[in-house]
Amino acid sequence: MSENQATEEPEERESELAERYGELWLDEMAAAELYRRLAGSRTTELADELRAIAVTEDEHAAYWATLLEESGADKPRYRTPFRVRALGAAAHLIGVKRILPFVARMEAEEVRRYRDDADIPDELVDEEVAHGRLVAGLHGDSGVGAAIAAAEGRHRIGVGGPLRPLVFGANDGLVSNLSLVLGVAGGTSDESFILLAGMAGLVAGACSMAAGEWVSVRAQSELYERELEVERLEIRYFPEEEFEELETIYRARGLSEDEARVLAERIMEDEDVALDVMAREELGITPGDLPSAWMAAISSFLSFSIGALIPVLPYIFSSGDPAFVMAAMLSGVALFCVGSLISIFTGRNAVVSGLRMVAIGGGAATATFLIGTAIGG
Repeated sequence: MSENQATEEPEERESELAERYGELWLDEMAAAELYRRLAGSRTTELADELRAIAVTEDEHAAYWATLLEESGADKPRYRTPFRVRALGAAAHLIGVKRILPFVARMEAEEVRRYRDDADIPDELVDEEVAHGRLVAGLHGDSGVGAAIAAAEGRHRIGVGGPLRPLVFGANDGLVSNLSLVLGVAGGTSDESFILLAGMAGLVAGACSMAAGEWVSVRAQSELYERELEVERLEIRYFPEEEFEELETIYRARGLSEDEARVLAERIMEDEDVALDVMAREELGITPGDLPSAWMAAISSFLSFSIGALIPVLPYIFSSGDPAFVMAAMLSGVALFCVGSLISIFTGRNAVVSGLRMVAIGGGAATATFLIGTAIGG
């Protein structure tokens, strides 16, 4: 090996380390800011817990900043990520507890990343695991075991709450009605016919979405109700078997045999408490918090309608080529915004996700426009 090669390899290694330190510093800065934003929300009673996590994230950021300084590299410029802004804003609108499943998912991803890196100290890994467990416990939407497992990166945690169907419903309405409107516009210059087709597509699509969502959620609720009733009967008529099952669950959680037995005995003393615990631990169901079919249907109807209305609006106030161009432009902006919001769920770059959605929606609209032009022509 030449002297130049021997010199270049350590320099490349140092450069890679500095880049990685910079990325980790940015991640910890973003996490600390997110927890501070959530703690400052008017919708939370968990401010103290969230601020405590933010302080620890600041300490982690300081650790990576020190390594950056020791490596001789400058800290990268920190800009508040879109995901942090979006989750902070959503917390003010719908409540911090509904946002915590997203945060738990982010912590699970961070734990996985830390554990895969042999150079990261065990203390930092343990603290990230503790954060994930705390956040998973705070939102309380699934069993304790599932929450901890999710925080430790073994399973995906359910995320989305009401945001997910709203965002994806608006996206469905936007893409489908944009394609319909531009397809009809490609085949005719009659603005009244284009407007009629767009409004018909809006109403038909929204009703279809609402009906489908109602049937789906109602069927799911009925299944959960049936499972809960079966579990209640098992607790009532086969208490010994349920006791043993509950004891096994807690021993698997790390409790000693005596601790698991005492805890299981206390829980089985009250049928309602036993049902609540077994439903969470065994079925992953929260009794009394089953999804509402009507709420799902209404939210799907409204979100689809909002998305579907965007490409129709220009034809309400204008006509001809200006309406066509404005419909395409408004829909492009809306597609980018929806794609950016979807990045909250996927964890991808917001700009990339937005541009990808523009390309997908634009491709669908272009295809229907060309078909409409061919048939209409």
